[in-house]
Amino acid sequence: MSNSLISDLIKLVDANQLRQNLFSLSKSPLPYRKLNHTVPGNIKNTLYQTDDFIQKKLESWGYGVQKEGVKVRAFSCDISKPKAHQYSSPTEESPWFTAYNLYAKKTGLVYPEEIILFLSHKDSQSWVDSPGAYDNCSGTVSTMEIARVLKDYPAQRSFWFLFCNEEHTPWTSVSAAENAKSRNDNLVAIFNLDSMGGKSQAEINAGLKTNVTLFTKPQGEQFADLMGEVNRVYSIGLNQRKQKRETPGDDDGSFIKSGFPIAIMNVGSFPYADPNYHLETDIPELVDIQNLWMSTQASLAAGLSVDLGEM
Repeated sequence: MSNSLISDLIKLVDANQLRQNLFSLSKSPLPYRKLNHTVPGNIKNTLYQTDDFIQKKLESWGYGVQKEGVKVRAFSCDISKPKAHQYSSPTEESPWFTAYNLYAKKTGLVYPEEIILFLSHKDSQSWVDSPGAYDNCSGTVSTMEIARVLKDYPAQRSFWFLFCNEEHTPWTSVSAAENAKSRNDNLVAIFNLDSMGGKSQAEINAGLKTNVTLFTKPQGEQFADLMGEVNRVYSIGLNQRKQKRETPGDDDGSFIKSGFPIAIMNVGSFPYADPNYHLETDIPELVDIQNLWMSTQASLAAGLSVDLGEM
């Protein structure tokens, strides 16, 4: 049964906001989101500038922003590997940087100890000059948009928004998950948004709007099923399916490995089929904004369903 509050809130997801933030973070003024790239004439690298952009937006919506530093290095490039997989371990000479996890938190009014977490890695590939528009600017702006829509929502449970880093090493979501475990955070649902809408050329040609929800543990399957349910109930129109992974992967996997089996990932296709994956051609002009908008609506509807106990 549909909920009128959820229906009203998902209508607030703004495709123009998604597009504007996507182009800002993957074309101009920021062509990349990398610790090892600084735009000529600027002092800060493009990942730090990304952090500033996200923080400014979140603060304009009334959120406080917390920063958690993690020591990381950029990947090296190995041109002997297939084009999309040319990352390799840093060399001994590779410099160390501090990468930051950014948190924005909305405290629940009824069950504040229960936390619904949305997360996305905000960095682009450190070993190649790729805008990373799908991977993962799409997930980043989706998480931002969900935070914007929820800014005045009287949540029953707490909503946390985490912007981490996966294209440098080590992944900063590992620290975020380990710290959540050490604090005994009561995470009741984890939604990792990554490469939303990225799909094969055949699916693009067919005009399909795709979303695949990945789960690893049985406890996560209920949230994968929830994604299918909200897509149906709210007539979002996605070609939605679920897929079980045999081993934890991506940033949701960091939380699963730390003892949070309720983590899932929303992605455009699986196995990931975007023909521009990890390439310089992963540009914002190729992102299917309507697909991204629909996937954001569905992710928001699922999070709201958890908050309202409608599962």
